[in-house]
Formats: sequence, structure tokens, C-alpha cells
Amino acid sequence: MRLVDYLDKGAQLGADAPCLTLGEADLGYAQVQRISWRVARGLRRAGLEPGDKVAVLSSNDAMAFATVFGISRAGCVWCPINPRNEASENAFVLDAFDCACLVFHGNYAPMVEQMRSQLPKLRALVCLDARQPFAPSMDDWLQGLDDAPIDIAPPDDVAMIAGTGGTTGQPKGVMLTGRNLEAMSALTLMGYPFEGRPAYLALAPLTHAAGVLCLPVMALGGRVVIMPKPDLGEFLALIERHRITHAFLPPTLIYMLLQHPELAATKRDSLQCFWYGAAPMSAARLEEALTKIGPVMAQLFGQTEAPMMISMMSPRDHFNADGSVARHRLASAGRPGPLVQVGVMNAEGALLPTGESGEIVVRGSLVMQGYYKDPKATQEASRFGWHHTGDIGRLDGDGFLYIVDRAKDMIISGGFNVYSAEVEQALMQHPDVQDSAVIGLPDEKWGERVVAVLQPHAGRSIDAEAIKAFVKARIGSVKAPKQVEVWADLPRSKVGKVLKKDARTILLAASAREPGE
Repeated sequence: MRLVDYLDKGAQLGADAPCLTLGEADLGYAQVQRISWRVARGLRRAGLEPGDKVAVLSSNDAMAFATVFGISRAGCVWCPINPRNEASENAFVLDAFDCACLVFHGNYAPMVEQMRSQLPKLRALVCLDARQPFAPSMDDWLQGLDDAPIDIAPPDDVAMIAGTGGTTGQPKGVMLTGRNLEAMSALTLMGYPFEGRPAYLALAPLTHAAGVLCLPVMALGGRVVIMPKPDLGEFLALIERHRITHAFLPPTLIYMLLQHPELAATKRDSLQCFWYGAAPMSAARLEEALTKIGPVMAQLFGQTEAPMMISMMSPRDHFNADGSVARHRLASAGRPGPLVQVGVMNAEGALLPTGESGEIVVRGSLVMQGYYKDPKATQEASRFGWHHTGDIGRLDGDGFLYIVDRAKDMIISGGFNVYSAEVEQALMQHPDVQDSAVIGLPDEKWGERVVAVLQPHAGRSIDAEAIKAFVKARIGSVKAPKQVEVWADLPRSKVGKVLKKDARTILLAASAREPGE
């Protein structure tokens, strides 16, 4: 299926049903279809051909997301651009992905003005909400175009090119096909509860996980309620107002939600599935969420190259047969779905038996076509016939996948492998800790020492020695932090992930200054 096929499927189930909701305004399925037909004609009139790349630079916005279906309708390729990135990174992405058209929200006009001299491949610039000195408004750009049905076949199955993020170097363009997104959508619909017409609340960026999760919702004729900016109070209000059935938040925002004063009073009985993912979640906080939010928590594990559904843990998998919480399972990433093969591989390319740790590898129709114009990186990620995730993990006897760590985050201390994720899970059991990052720093005695950087709950204080003893009692002295730092907040990426690399850089710089102070 193409991206636009999900819209058309939803329209078949109810043309007048609400499709995209922002604030008090609803766009019905038929309205979004008409927008898509006009946008497709606008792209044709601007000289774009099937297969050309069209970028969208916007925060969460109904018209921006409706435009995506027009891009697909024209046989073009959607390139979501993260507005939280720096202008230099977005300019690199737009040029490297050969974007011929950029559709942007007026909020980002200064960024576009800054970038456009660096983008000779752009043939069209369109502002979604207002005319700019260098770009027409969407209304002006569509002037004179009718909204009769139009469908232009794409030259191949590439539906979108998504950037990997630049935390480990320049972003790479991940080519996701209709087949990839169809596999993701099928796995979503197979693995999680969907009763009736769903209502999905999108607070996370539509340029990221929240965007592709809209597709299975729309295939059922569901409503996507769009939040333009993060606001947990409004998030709770919208759950109640729109009888939200499905939502997604990264763990960091869930931790904040658990402390929100309005959570207990919010009517949450409509919720069927509250997804968490994009980063490991503390088992202790997850158990808290099962009580405070409800028995609706649902994990997903994926990456840009294999979107969302490498492994899944439905709400029922969080509980034993007798209804008690399956505490032994809360630290897992769920089980690989029926359309995905997942293995654990050593450095020589041999698959390891159950219980042994190695790199998590994946194959099947969920896995990307490759990196755009980067055959070397594609080949490297596809060694031995499997996609290499860069995550270290193991499979247990029941088929549940446990992510031990990112390969690059493993610490070798005193000759022992210490997985930072395991230490973070122990730290997050402490009642004073809201979030944590565990890194390794050079040490004359240990080679690397385990360092914990902690963010306390509001109004709480942290005793470093008590924390060390707390972790030692749970996972042993080798893995317990030798150094504890307390920060008001942790360095984070544009999507809220903790940046361990940045924390390490800060601490290394601080230790380098110490002798001279």
C-alpha cells in the first residue's frame, strides 16, 4: 500500500468521519482526500515528477499531515524534516536527499530563509499558512486547481526517506517502502487491541514515531487528534474530551505524566492501548504506570530502519494468567511479531542460542530498502544477510527479547562487561530518581569506571553513597556506579532521548579542568 491508500481506505469506511483533528477544527476523510488531490496537481504544475522528493518542515499540524497524502498521490516521496534540528543539519538533509520541493510552516520561515541559498536542487517552496517574501502560501500555490480525483503511479515502492538523526555523525536517509509500512501496519493491527473506530492522540512529532502510527489507525477509519506542542495537561484533557483509544509517548514524558496532578482525576476508561517506546523504560516506572494509567500499557521496539514493530508487548503481556503483574517480563521489549525474524548474532555472523547475549539482528519485510545513495552503509548494516540494529540483547525461552544495551554504550570495567541499561534499570527503582544516564569514563584502576548521572524527582534530593549502596545490593559491586553526579536535567535529543554521548563529553571536560583548578 502507498501512504495515500491508508487515507482512501479510511474514506471508504466513512467519508464524512473525522480524520484529522486540531483544536476545535476537524478535517473529515473526504476533505483530506480533496486536499491530497489539489496538492498532487500543485506538484505536477510545479514541474515535479513521480519519484521526486518532497520535504515537509513543520511541527504537528493537520494541513502539513494532509499534504503528505498529496505527495503520495503525486507519486512523489515524502521526506519528513525535524523542525527541532539545527538549520545546518536540515540543510544537509534536504540536499543529501535531493529534495525538489519544500513545504514548510510559517514558524520556520527564518530557518528556510537561512537554508535556501544552500539548496540549489529546490524547485519549489510553499508555506503552509502564510505568504512569504520568497514563497507563496499554500492557498496561493493551489489557486486555480480543482479537487477532482487524481492518482499518479510512483516509479518504485519507496514511500518516504527518513533521516536517522545526527547524534552519531551526519544523518543517513532511510528508504522506507510501501511494503515496509504495510508490514508495520499489519503488525500493529495484529499485535495490539483495536475495538471499534480508534481515536489516536498524537503528541509526539508526526515527523517521528507518531506519524507512521497514524497509518493503521486511518486504515480502520479512525480519528487522529493532533497536538501542536507538548502539554501533558492538555494531553490528559484530550483523552477525556475525544474518548482517546490509542496514544504514544516516549518514556521520559510518561515519567512526567505519572507525577502530573491531573492524572488521577482524568477519565481514562476509553484507553485501549498506551504505547511506550523510542527508548528503554524503567521496569519500576512501568509497574507504576500500570496502576496509575491503567492496564493498557503496550511496548513497541523498532528503529528508523525497521519501523516500530521489531518486537511488541501488548497490554495483556504485562500480566500473568492470574491477573498479577508479570514483573519478570517488564524489562523486556516484548516478542518479535509474526512477520519479523529476530536473531542474536556474534561478531562472526553466527546466530547465538537462547539466553546468550549478542547483537540483535532482523530480517523480513519490515526492514528498509537501504540508505539513500549510500551503498557502503547499506552493505555494512546488512552483513550476513540480516539487518544489524546496533543493540545488544538476548532472547529468553518464552521468546521475549531483552535489550541489554546499545553496543556503543557497553562499559568494560575491571575486565567485566557492564551494560549501562541494566544499571539504569536498577537506578530507576530508587524513589528519588526520575531519570538516569550511565556512562563509562577512563579510570587508571578499572580501565573504565561506571558513572551514573541522575535527575531527581522535583523536590527530592539524592545521596550519592546511598545510591551506590542501593545499586550494589541489587546487581553487585562490579556494576554499581563508582561515581554519581546529580543534574537538574539530562542532555536530550530533539525527540527527548537522553544523550549519553553529551553527558560523557561534559564530564570529560570537567575532569580535564580539575588539575588546573
